[in-house]
Amino acid sequence: MQLLKKVLVGLVALLLVLAAVVWVFQKQVGTALLQRVAHANVGRNIIPTLPDGLHVALCGTGSPFPDPTRAGPCTAVIAGDRLFVVDAGEGSARNMGYMGLPTGKMEALLLTHFHSDHIDGLSPFMLQHWGLASATAPLPIYGPTGVDKVVDGFRSAYVLDYGYRVAHHTEKIMPSGGSGGKGSPFALPAVGQGDTVVVVEDHGLKITAFRVNHAPVEPAVGYRFDYKGRSVVISGDTTPTPSLVAAAKGADLLVHEALQPTLVKVLEIEFESKGMGNLSHVMRDILTYHTTPEQAAAQAQSAQVKQLVFNHIVPPLPIKFAYSAFVGDAAKFFSGPITVGEDGMLFILPANSTVIDKKRLM
Repeated sequence: MQLLKKVLVGLVALLLVLAAVVWVFQKQVGTALLQRVAHANVGRNIIPTLPDGLHVALCGTGSPFPDPTRAGPCTAVIAGDRLFVVDAGEGSARNMGYMGLPTGKMEALLLTHFHSDHIDGLSPFMLQHWGLASATAPLPIYGPTGVDKVVDGFRSAYVLDYGYRVAHHTEKIMPSGGSGGKGSPFALPAVGQGDTVVVVEDHGLKITAFRVNHAPVEPAVGYRFDYKGRSVVISGDTTPTPSLVAAAKGADLLVHEALQPTLVKVLEIEFESKGMGNLSHVMRDILTYHTTPEQAAAQAQSAQVKQLVFNHIVPPLPIKFAYSAFVGDAAKFFSGPITVGEDGMLFILPANSTVIDKKRLM
């Protein structure tokens, strides 16, 4: 007993000495720790570590609601060594950095529609594409009719900022021709004459946009990526619609928005009880242009996709214990794996196989 007491006293004394040393040399220790963090993260790029194939990284799984665990809507798709991003919700560009996905290497950004929560993170993407790679051309931004107007608006808002950066860092570091983005609109066929248009098709990659129903938001699209025998579909915001089922036919992975009405009702009642009738009204409105987890599951089953991932989570789910309530009865409608998307998830689909692996990047 006496020996144990002496050992404990000795350990306490040692810890106190170590704590005192750390305190005295706090600046030096802090600098050393920061050097280690910088060495591990500056210039980090996970893309070369991935097998050739099609991969999906969730850089933002949230919605307009504040959620400390989720950035705004954003999905990165890696085809071979090519990086594309679908939608640019607030905070998602920062998540890309945490995940080791270099925005300076983005080939293009694609927008599903122009609701604020899908575009309010555009400026960081444009700035990082420019500054991290000293880009000499603006970031290509694809979207349905109107995308050029949206992108030009952001450029106008940041034109003074662009000038400051060129003046400070010089043309060599921040070439003025690389600032901002370039909106490239595509037109969907007239209603009744088809629901799809090919946006990109080269080097074995095909990106197809398809019409979805997010009325009164028009136009609104989802995207399908096909590369080396693998396929991924991103729904965008939509109600259940046959065009999505057709576009997702046989896909390996369907990343689908989801709103759980039972949980939204909780917010509606809470807003009403606090005299916030306008927001209570909004809670009722949003039910009419989104998809429930059960409906998304039924769509996935009809399309015979292999796996279903929920994103654009409504309402916020800051605790995992609530996931079961959010998913509801979705498993009754879809026989495959169902995942509630979280920021930092990566789905790995190696070329010409049926494997789908999952890991965390943050």
